[in-house]
Order: sequence, then structure tokens, then C-alpha cells
Amino acid sequence: MRLAMVAGEASGDLLASLLLGGLQARLPGLQAAGIGGPRMAEAGFTAWWPSDKLAVHGYVEALKHYREIKGIRDALAARLLRERPAAFVGVDAPDFNLGLEKTLKAAGMRTIHFVCPSIWAWRGGRAKKMAASCDHVLCLFPFEPELLRAHGVAASYVGHPLADAIPLEPPRAAARAALGLAPDDTVVALLPGSRRAEIRHVAPPFLQAAARLHRARPALRFVLPMAPGLAPLIEPLVAAHAPGVPLQLVEGRSHEVLAACDVTLIASGTATLEAALFKRPMVIGYALHPLSWQIMKRMRYQPWVGLPNILLRDFVVPELLQHDCRAAPLADAVLAWLDDPPRREALVRRFEDLHLLLRRDTARTASEAIAQVLQA
Repeated sequence: MRLAMVAGEASGDLLASLLLGGLQARLPGLQAAGIGGPRMAEAGFTAWWPSDKLAVHGYVEALKHYREIKGIRDALAARLLRERPAAFVGVDAPDFNLGLEKTLKAAGMRTIHFVCPSIWAWRGGRAKKMAASCDHVLCLFPFEPELLRAHGVAASYVGHPLADAIPLEPPRAAARAALGLAPDDTVVALLPGSRRAEIRHVAPPFLQAAARLHRARPALRFVLPMAPGLAPLIEPLVAAHAPGVPLQLVEGRSHEVLAACDVTLIASGTATLEAALFKRPMVIGYALHPLSWQIMKRMRYQPWVGLPNILLRDFVVPELLQHDCRAAPLADAVLAWLDDPPRREALVRRFEDLHLLLRRDTARTASEAIAQVLQA
């Protein structure tokens, strides 16, 4: 069987690779091609374009790359309409995938979208677009299928694959040993994102916060996991904003870093859910181009932007966004976690409940849903 898939950014690459594993177990000999990243390639995926072509940050960056991205989408649509795979599976990247899915569905191809766009948080009008684009949506969160069905969109709750991949009890000691950290070190993880434009906005205040924390508590250790290929961007930022800070840069290995740390300073996005599944206290920071921020701020439906807060419907972790994403408040929020063990313990219990809610053997459940769509 041949499937086409598109995943954008590092988070989509991870989700798609986990889905591919389940599909290959259910459908031996499965072939998949399209747009993907290194994790998908490890699962046997053939990437006609790399997923980082879609990794743009905010409306301003999207406009700068619009012509290139549209050209890729048009070329991909033409190829898929010629080759006619059994189905198309779009993994997240709704701004790219929903339009492509609409074209393919209109031509009679089965279309499946994996990861419901956050219509419950902003841009709810996309639900109508999904009805014209998707034969079926695989939802990561339990409240999403009902929302979609109200708009005539068939959907299934499949849980979150990260909840299956991340152990309920994080391997803290093993992760520290692998990273060369002592058992009694106090470790702050810095995760400023995986997209270049995102890092340019978020990494400087994160690194300035690390410098501030180092001055306040010289014994602290810092670790920053980098997506592959981003060292030439990040290393000069470290030299400029955190000189002399005991900061360890590692390529990839973000799960080891999250398992090992005591608290993380983290960019809003899928990584915040990973941190919650690792039961880590976090401070969410984020900044965009000012124009992108104004556009997104007006379209928000909820007071939260971080996934842990959205899912638990509470500010269980602090969010410091745009003008508040500065060294002093970021550093103060990190210290507040380090100095309050009862608060950390309460957070761990809430994250344990969330982990159990999202653990649904997603690869198998999603593969079964896709098989049913193909057989319909």
C-alpha cells in the first residue's frame, strides 16, 4: 500500500514517525512518501521535500515564504494526482495541509488529517474548511471529536503518541548520567524552539534569563537541546547573551534533557506537552514579530496559550508572552519553582493524571481508524 504524508516542523516529524510505526505494523510493506523529516526517514519514509521547508514562524514569516511554500504545495498536489496513492495523511501543519487536502478530496482521493487544529483556542472558522478537506480527523485530545462532529466532520480520539512514547516515571537518573550531570546538580533546561525565526525571537531572552540566574545562583547548571543543524544559529546567541554561563549545548536529545532537569524554560508549542509528560515544572515564554502577535492576540478564545494550561484549564504553569518574555520575569519565575517543593509536587500529580488521560496506544488506535477509512 502507498500513502502520501506531509508533516511540518520537528513536532510533526515526531508525530508522523510514531504513526508510521503503527501503520507499518498493521500494513506490512507499506510505502509512504511526501514531505517529512529525519525521524520519518528513519521509519522508511521517502521525503520529496524536507519538513523544515514548512517551518515558518508567524504571519510575517509566512508571507515572506509564501511563494516558495505555495509552489511546493502545487507541485506536490500535481504529483499526487498523477500517482494516486491510497490516501493522503496530513500531519498537523493545517495552513499547508487543509488546502492540499481540499484539492485531493475534490479529485476523489481519501484524505485524513492527524492532529485537529486548535479550533477551540483560535480560528474556529477552520472547522468549516475541514468539512470540505478531510474524510476523517484523528484527534489528540478527548474533547475534540464532539466539536468536529458538530460541523459535520468525522473524527476519532486516538490519544497523544507522546503519552505512549514517554514513560509514566521519567528516567531521571539515567538521563543525568547520559548527559554527564551529577545526581545532586540543580539543572535548568532551555528549550527556545526548533524554528529559526522562533529561536531569533525567543532564545535571547531565555539566554539572558540564564545569565541572570547564574549570577544569582552560580551552582545552577543549564542545558539547551538544539534541533539538528541549528548550532550555527544558536552558538553566537549564547556567546552574545550568556557568556560565562555553565551552559551545555546538545544536538537533539530533548527528551533526555527534560527527564534530567529540575525546571525548564520553554517556548510555547508541543514541547510544553512533552515537558508535562516528563512531569517537569516549566515557565512558558514566547515572542513573535509584533505584527504577528497583534493578529494572533485578537483571534484567541482562551486565556491560555500553553498546552498544559489549556488541557488542565488553569494556569498551572506561568506564561510570559511577548512584552513579558524578558530576562527578569523569566528568571524570577524559574526561581519560584525551585524554591517551592510543595508546589512542584502538586504539579507532578496533575501532570500524572493528564498523562493517563492521553495514553491510548495512539499508533494502534490511529492505524485502525485509517484502515477503516481506506476500507469504507
